[in-house]
Amino acid sequence: MTTDRQEKAKQLLGCTGLAFLPALGAVVAQPGPWYQALKKPPLQPPSWVFGPVWMALYLMMGLAHYAFVRESTGEKRRRGTLFQVGQLALNAAWSPLFFGLKRPGLAMADLVLLMMAARKTQREFGKASPVAGKLLLPYLAWLCFAAYLNGGICWLNRKRNVVAELPAR
Repeated sequence: MTTDRQEKAKQLLGCTGLAFLPALGAVVAQPGPWYQALKKPPLQPPSWVFGPVWMALYLMMGLAHYAFVRESTGEKRRRGTLFQVGQLALNAAWSPLFFGLKRPGLAMADLVLLMMAARKTQREFGKASPVAGKLLLPYLAWLCFAAYLNGGICWLNRKRNVVAELPAR
C-alpha cells in the first residue's frame, strides 16, 4: 500500500520526467558546422546559455504539470495532460527539424504551433492551479525569444536558401 507521500513523489517524478523528454531531441540533433556558418541575429546568446536555460524551463514545466495534476481531476486533468504531451512533442521535434534536417523554415513552423500549444497548456493549467499557470510564463517568454532567433536565422540566411536546404545525402 502506497502512502500519500509516496503517491506525490511518484507524480512529481512522472511529471518532471515527462517534461524533460524533449531534451532527447537536442541530444540526437546537435549544432554542427552547418549551424556555425549561419548568420545569427544580433541578440543571439552564446551557445553555453541554452543548456542551463532549457534545463530550468523543463524543470518548471514539470513542476507546473505536477501542480496542475494535484489540483485537477477527471476530464480536466486528462485534457490538460494531453495539451502538455502535445506541446512537449512539438518541442521535441524542433531540434531534429532545425539541426538534424537543417530546415530552419520547417522548424519555425513547428515553433509557431508549439507557441500556440504551450499557451493553451498554460491557460488550462492556470485554470486549475494559478501556480501552474505562472510556472509556464518563463517558457512562453523563451519561446517568443526562440521565435526571434529562428526567424532571424531564416531571414539573415535567405540568400543562401537555408530555409529550403535539404539535408546532405
